Amino acid sequence: MFRIRTMNRISPAGLDLFPRDRYEVASDLPHPDAILVRSAELCGVEFPGTVKAIARAGAGYNNIPVEMCSAQGVVVFNTPGGNANAVKELAIAALILSSRNVLGGISWAASIAGRADEVPDLVEKEKSRFEGPEIYGKTLGVVGLGAVGVMVANDAMALGMTVIGYDPYISVDAAWNLAGQVKRADTLESLLARADYVTLHLPLAEATRGILNAEKFRLMKKGARIINLARGGLVNEKDIIAALDAEKISVYVTDFPSAELLGAKRAICIPHLGASTPEAEDNCAVMAARQLMAFLETGAIRNSVNFPQCQLEQRAPHRLLVANRNIPNMVGQITTILAGAEINIMDLINHHRDDFAYNIIDTEQEIPPPVLERIVAVDGIIRCRVIEKP
Repeated sequence: MFRIRTMNRISPAGLDLFPRDRYEVASDLPHPDAILVRSAELCGVEFPGTVKAIARAGAGYNNIPVEMCSAQGVVVFNTPGGNANAVKELAIAALILSSRNVLGGISWAASIAGRADEVPDLVEKEKSRFEGPEIYGKTLGVVGLGAVGVMVANDAMALGMTVIGYDPYISVDAAWNLAGQVKRADTLESLLARADYVTLHLPLAEATRGILNAEKFRLMKKGARIINLARGGLVNEKDIIAALDAEKISVYVTDFPSAELLGAKRAICIPHLGASTPEAEDNCAVMAARQLMAFLETGAIRNSVNFPQCQLEQRAPHRLLVANRNIPNMVGQITTILAGAEINIMDLINHHRDDFAYNIIDTEQEIPPPVLERIVAVDGIIRCRVIEKP
């Protein structure tokens, strides 16, 4: 019986996938095999040693202590693309809101609700105050061409914009899905210098924190507009407020309000609605549940943020799963121990990612506890477990 602890309200579309004869799912399980989370803050939280995986029902994962998890052999999953359409639709709305002063006009219209017969004349008299440019024919810079960025780029092209994309780490899948007319920027700086609008679709990491700051704003066109529905920390808050005050940046649309931004001129603050659709919540929950089940039952890793993609069809009765540091001769030491115990390997796969590696080893014979202990004792091994073919 596998135990899944939920840390937020998770869509039933995902929870209902866990077979109740093999899974116990609840928010108060003391020794779970895995954690299923949305936005709950896990940094600083001490996990039980039983936790083998954490699945984030969403794309961002800065609420999870990934470095600590890696050191403990805890595989962290996210669900890229599960909420992509929801975020894309809000990004298109943000483009319009950043250009046409719709929000200001709506607010003003509400203020004259009691003026009765004067309303039509007032509307005609004051509407020019809320004029704003069309996005057709303008240049959009898309920073980050993952699932969301590609969809935003393609739809902006369909709306008649010129689109420039920048992503030094674009995946093959993303490249296949990207419209051929999207222009490629060699550097972030070249994109910023050419764009009338910039939209961010990046994860938050040390390398991307404050990626837009005073230095970058100086490169941009006067009056450019910035949209950030990815993570608040991507834009230096103090610098963007100063750029808005100086009218260097015309409008900043963010899905991550703060007290300072709520008081800033021409900052449009959305209350973190990027993935707040029932469809996105369902999609992410389903992806997260399926990834956890595949990992717990077969050892397969798909969409992990800290360990490599790795899966192998199981034909042998016994399966050894090993997470280790990516150093030489790890596979050799493991196979030598198995051979010494007269355990025949039927199939094996080893993949690595940065400082960590993962092995799936199928064997004809059962792996007894003393042999497993010898493998765990090898320097560089982080975690081992054995599963049996159903």
